[in-house]
Amino acid sequence: MTHKNRAAIVGLGITEMGKVYGRSAADFAADAIVRACRDAGLALTDLDGLLTNSGLTPGPGLPLARELGLRDLQLLSEVQGYGSSAGAMVSIAAMAVESGSADVIACVFADAPLKSGASSGAAYENAAPRAAGFSAMPDAVGLYGANPYYALAARRHMIKYGTTSEQLGAIAVSTRAWAALNPLAQMRKPITIEDHQASRMIADPLRLFDCCLVSNGAVAVIVTSASRAADLANPPVHILGWAQAHPGYRMERGSQFGLVTGAAQSGPAALRMAGVKIGDVGAREIYDCYTYTTLVSLEDYGVCAKGEGGALAESGALGPGGSLPTNTGGGQLSGYYMWGMTPLSEAVIQTRGHGGERQVANHDVVLVSGNGGVLDYHATLILGTQPRS
Repeated sequence: MTHKNRAAIVGLGITEMGKVYGRSAADFAADAIVRACRDAGLALTDLDGLLTNSGLTPGPGLPLARELGLRDLQLLSEVQGYGSSAGAMVSIAAMAVESGSADVIACVFADAPLKSGASSGAAYENAAPRAAGFSAMPDAVGLYGANPYYALAARRHMIKYGTTSEQLGAIAVSTRAWAALNPLAQMRKPITIEDHQASRMIADPLRLFDCCLVSNGAVAVIVTSASRAADLANPPVHILGWAQAHPGYRMERGSQFGLVTGAAQSGPAALRMAGVKIGDVGAREIYDCYTYTTLVSLEDYGVCAKGEGGALAESGALGPGGSLPTNTGGGQLSGYYMWGMTPLSEAVIQTRGHGGERQVANHDVVLVSGNGGVLDYHATLILGTQPRS
């Protein structure tokens, strides 16, 4: 296969983000796709593929194609891997382009859980159906929703490796420092370790500043071939490698839950496909639904040894001016929460060299991480300024 047949991301569309009320997920999704096509210098009629992913609210789904007036599509599907969905959509699109089964594919995530006058937490209160019978025992003891399960994972890491709340706080601080440089970020006011420690407890040991935002909005990317990308409006972001991993941990003794994630499998596999090593990566865009997720993912990708994520965070290496810039747009903790599209969108911006004040110098290879469920689903993308050989 020649370089010209390789796949690249050529368009990025980001809608208004955050507390934007009165719009459905489908409306946000259509807006993001139009923006992405405009960003690429393409018309909607150039699309022959559409992949959709939705969050808490009824998503755009397959009817979005009709609403956009798309016809004669060669690829149309809903993808659901929760936080790993963005990586899955892009890899499916890349395989379609490289096989010749589709030429120009839009991948979109949209959600609109926030309601005017209601708290962000209320958006998640009815997100999952209540269990019945014996399976309802976790609910009965307070293990309902994602927060307590991620708290269990974080606590297990703390017990095993000595990780501290202050080290998790260092991730929140560095991520907010990046957000301060991002005009699209929802939370741009700098915070300190003291602010983190003073924030209220959500699920011990996770505090408010350890937890991600809730956002209304949508993000879309356009995937096509490198040959077509050469004539479009923005620098192509080449899709160098991809992989998924779904550990299937059971909540029982002997499980590696909380200690090792799917990044330990999908990371090396994606790097091998790309023909690069973890040391070649210039920016790391990690799915950070919690500060702990950043820490354990960096360990599993081999950025540092297992158990050394806390010390790495404390060192300042992850923030602006650090040697290992991570979540350079503010991530989901301080930027915006669009599931796996949050790290993907920032990776596209960085790889293009369009990061402005937050642009990293070494952006030839950028890693994108997606995590779904409670460490259940994982996807990794490796993006670059040049096609893979």
